[in-house]
Amino acid sequence: MTEIDPAAAQYSPVPSPRFEQRPYGRPAVAWRPVLGVAAVTAMVHLLVATRFGWHRDEFYYVISGRHLDWGYVDQPPLVPLLARLAADLPGGVLPLRLLAIAAEIGCVLLASVLTAELGGHRRAQILAAAAVAACPVFVSAALFFGTTVVDQLVWVAVLVLTARALRRCSTRAWLAAGTVAGLGLQAKDTLAVLLVGIAVGVLLFRRDALRSRGPWLACGAAVVIAAPNIIWDMRHQWANLRMARELAEQQGGALGALTHVPVLLVVLAGPPLIVLWYAGVRQLISRAGSEHRWLLAATVTVVLLFTVSGGRVYYAAPALAALFAAGAVRVETAATARGRFGWPAAVATTAIIALVIGLPVLGPRASTELRPINAQPMETYGWPRFVDQIARAAAPLPADAPIFASNYGEAGAVTILGPARGLHRQVLSGHNNYLLWGPPPGTPDTVLCVGQWDITYLHRFWSNVTEIAPITLPTGLTDQETAQHAAIYLCTQPHGTWAQLWPGLRHLD
Repeated sequence: MTEIDPAAAQYSPVPSPRFEQRPYGRPAVAWRPVLGVAAVTAMVHLLVATRFGWHRDEFYYVISGRHLDWGYVDQPPLVPLLARLAADLPGGVLPLRLLAIAAEIGCVLLASVLTAELGGHRRAQILAAAAVAACPVFVSAALFFGTTVVDQLVWVAVLVLTARALRRCSTRAWLAAGTVAGLGLQAKDTLAVLLVGIAVGVLLFRRDALRSRGPWLACGAAVVIAAPNIIWDMRHQWANLRMARELAEQQGGALGALTHVPVLLVVLAGPPLIVLWYAGVRQLISRAGSEHRWLLAATVTVVLLFTVSGGRVYYAAPALAALFAAGAVRVETAATARGRFGWPAAVATTAIIALVIGLPVLGPRASTELRPINAQPMETYGWPRFVDQIARAAAPLPADAPIFASNYGEAGAVTILGPARGLHRQVLSGHNNYLLWGPPPGTPDTVLCVGQWDITYLHRFWSNVTEIAPITLPTGLTDQETAQHAAIYLCTQPHGTWAQLWPGLRHLD
């Protein structure tokens, strides 16, 4: 009988049947349970996808898509293009919501793939996928289709593809990462901050990768794909940078951004899952995680850059998915009986918090009460009522009298919802990219101005300004329009032509 050497058995190259290995040393993705997490996530979102209605930003993306260009003053062109294509399908706002949910599901699935790239097996992959599915910042982003939810998908995809390229050391893998990065830059400029963070991480901890041509070709591919939008922005006096500065100033610059960091940790992550982030940091600074320490450097760089520049706190959130993945690997490695029960409870608790504050599951009155925490659900409520009030006010006016809205949400609502209510009028605004779509020809002799206008401001452009009616929601409900006084004004006797008045009517915010 042959004697078996215990030492040889201990270091046998045969993989464990529990932990199947794939080529290049990455564990196999546990697709069946991960797809189960994704299916539950999709079902929950679908149940409330159209409970209220359109979001103000969705109106704007669709209208922007109808004015196709290589850029806009506040965004690149990809999301408006997708929004226009979705809005052309039957079903009203539902096709846009399906795109948002698909992006959220993509984040969930990619979180499990990233965990596998970090060496995590089945349990770690399920935990990371569930953490992203339950995380408030991901849940609330999928409330409606826009740049934020697409940006989250692209960030996680770039992290996955970069980790894959560093593992495989192949030009093809790097080109895949560069291609997705270029497409992502056509969706939202904030991806550039993640790319800077990745560059810092690679320079600090994976300089060996820079000796190959792969990373440099990836950079070139990203720049080439993003070039049309960059050229557009340059021709428009770097409008996107001016918009970013304006938004940063509105929230108080770097100091204001610093005060919002606790929001990122507590509200956007969900209190129970902060522990998983902490576990991810410990994993990446440990010897076991040294190969992937570039992820920690990238995440820290991203948070610091957004803080110093005064960027909005949720911009940095998708990078923190890397900490979920790394934390899940650490939890799996140090599995205990308590952890087997504790982590599902933490994810479930966070999911409940996320659903309550991020989606319209409680109805409009409860959503109004939660506006100080997250105002977005109420921004999807009440737009048909808003348009009905304008239609009644416009009915007695001449057919050629246009509607001038104080912001893009109001203008988009009238344009998209108005025709079904018999409201067929020219709709104008000076807000954000609407400022490039004007001025119209002629003189604004009779104009219906709607929204949050200051009557003193309107008197700068028209001698006769009369408030026809306030814009209201049912008693006890509040959204952005009704949080301050919003009304419908009849404006006559202009102080010049549209072209003369237009510079004073334009605003970026």
